[in-house]
Amino acid sequence: MRAKIENTILLIHHDDLPAFKKGGSVVRNSYFWSLRSIAGRASRDRDWEYEPEVWLALSRMLLSFAESGYLGYKETLLEFPLSQGEIPSVLKDTATWE
Repeated sequence: MRAKIENTILLIHHDDLPAFKKGGSVVRNSYFWSLRSIAGRASRDRDWEYEPEVWLALSRMLLSFAESGYLGYKETLLEFPLSQGEIPSVLKDTATWE
């Protein structure tokens, strides 16, 4: 998932977020609601925002869903642009460079 940090807010690109589908996969819908529940802002067709206070929870959640084997790494890995600079240590286990 493409991500960036602006003014200490982690933004996940809206095109890379999981979609909620009524009657869809339980795992994917749980993933959607889990990510949405800790987002500071989660509007439709906009990047979702995460404050630094929830980055540890976000990282643990991403690891948990990745280890479940139901979702691919592309869906559970934060991909930062090289221009971002250093990836915050709390996110290093679940992040890489684009």
